Amino acid sequence: MENVQNRGHLLTEQVNPNSENLDLLSSLELVDLFNQEDAKTLSAIANAREPLAAAIDRTAEALGHGGRLFYVGAGTSGRLGVLDAAECPPTFCTPPELVQGIIAGGAGALVKSSEDLEDRFEDGEAAIAERHITDLDVVVGITAGGTTPFVMGAVEAARSRGATTIFVSCVPATQAIANVDIDIRLLVGPEILAGSTRLKAGTVTKMALNILSTGVMVKLGKVYGNRMIDVAVTNSKLRDRAQRIIAALTDLDRKDCDALLERSGLSVKLALLMHWTGLDREAALALLEKNQGNIRACVESQNSNKD
Repeated sequence: MENVQNRGHLLTEQVNPNSENLDLLSSLELVDLFNQEDAKTLSAIANAREPLAAAIDRTAEALGHGGRLFYVGAGTSGRLGVLDAAECPPTFCTPPELVQGIIAGGAGALVKSSEDLEDRFEDGEAAIAERHITDLDVVVGITAGGTTPFVMGAVEAARSRGATTIFVSCVPATQAIANVDIDIRLLVGPEILAGSTRLKAGTVTKMALNILSTGVMVKLGKVYGNRMIDVAVTNSKLRDRAQRIIAALTDLDRKDCDALLERSGLSVKLALLMHWTGLDREAALALLEKNQGNIRACVESQNSNKD
């Protein structure tokens, strides 16, 4: 384990010369400085576009073959992974086990600081073992400074089990080496508040995870155009959204959209497929299963059969 006294060289721990007089700034000057520094997240994402794209492709392939996606982190990084995982079921109607977040300290660390637990390499290894991770799975280690023992233990354990490993960090590879399949470096520079990686580093990490999970779900056929056709209809807001999606993609009025949604069992994807093909719910379900849930493939297969 790396001695904590040796981490001052890391990019995320260095002092930002643009904020040396931070405590002397007016509130408006503070906002402007944050805005200027946060703009660097966009170029950081752009510079990581190729590994991000590779991560989307590898993860979509793995999940399409029965694998799962795990985010592993501590502190802010861990909370961001748990957040992204938690948002997949309502947005894409995925089972909760498909995308999971693992945070040092467990659920309690989401609301109470447990940063001391990030130093336990063996806990990261144990987290991988407890979830029976295999070569079908994808494990994303998230650590702004690139050295968190909990994350490194998890990534090494996942790699030994044959899982696809992805590393997300905000320091260059020369400062923190990671033996992984895909290495994503989001270099936003030193924080306004030195060492506080919940700021730019946290923001750019959230952006990267948004891109990764949404890109994967697009590849898995959970999106049609730019509509979330696998949205879980679990409350009035989401039912309204489901009706609007169906209305936008068909010639139906809202009343007929709602009736179609009911017949489909509150599935936007199934409702659209039933409308476009004339199939009943059971036949549409069978067609979706045959085409791995991809509605475009379903419609194309039906059209080719008619020809």
